[in-house]
Amino acid sequence: MTEQIQAKLEELRGMLQADGGDMDVVAIEGKTVKLRLRGACGSCPHATMTLKQGIERILRESLDPEIVVERV
Repeated sequence: MTEQIQAKLEELRGMLQADGGDMDVVAIEGKTVKLRLRGACGSCPHATMTLKQGIERILRESLDPEIVVERV
């Protein structure tokens, strides 16, 4: 599961980079993914929405409905 999550996050990274941001994968612990947003995304007031309504939703729909994304 970890490898599948990492591969999907690499696909999604381009979405953030297009807006001047990026993300670091801090840890993947079971179905919990801990991400750090950088650049424009790190200070954006919509960062939580990006994580929950964007990245988490896509991971849940494509891999496992129990995946949780946390911002660190």
